[in-house]
Amino acid sequence: MPDRMTRAERETFLAEVRVGVLSVESEDPERGPVTAPVWYDYSPDRGVTVIMNGKSRKGIAIDAARRFVLVVQSEATPYRYVTVEGPVAEIRATDTAKDLLPLAIRYLGDAFGKEYTQEWERAGGPDTDLVYVMKPQQWNTADFTSDFS
Repeated sequence: MPDRMTRAERETFLAEVRVGVLSVESEDPERGPVTAPVWYDYSPDRGVTVIMNGKSRKGIAIDAARRFVLVVQSEATPYRYVTVEGPVAEIRATDTAKDLLPLAIRYLGDAFGKEYTQEWERAGGPDTDLVYVMKPQQWNTADFTSDFS
């Protein structure tokens, strides 16, 4: 039986570099929820931040639903996960230096993160990508560490 994470444990867990899985309700009755892996950032003050193309299926769905779910998990035993859900508190244009560069460095390291950001700018990312900030309201956590002791 998994243990629940404390608030401090879940915040530490979310601060680690992991790919999250974003899920948002789709307005298309013929399709299920939009679910995709994403880079994310989390801080207790700001909430969950993701960046994506505002015209993508994910972006359109978030704009309509005004909320999303993010699932973050460990890939190896002992398994742990955090699920967080809440309303979108902010949607805005992406500021390369403030938003994308720190996220790219978080996931790719300093040199490749800077290179990635430059390529993103050349490809027109600032014209299409938006920042979505979600304020967590619902949490679910599990830590299976004691099951593997």
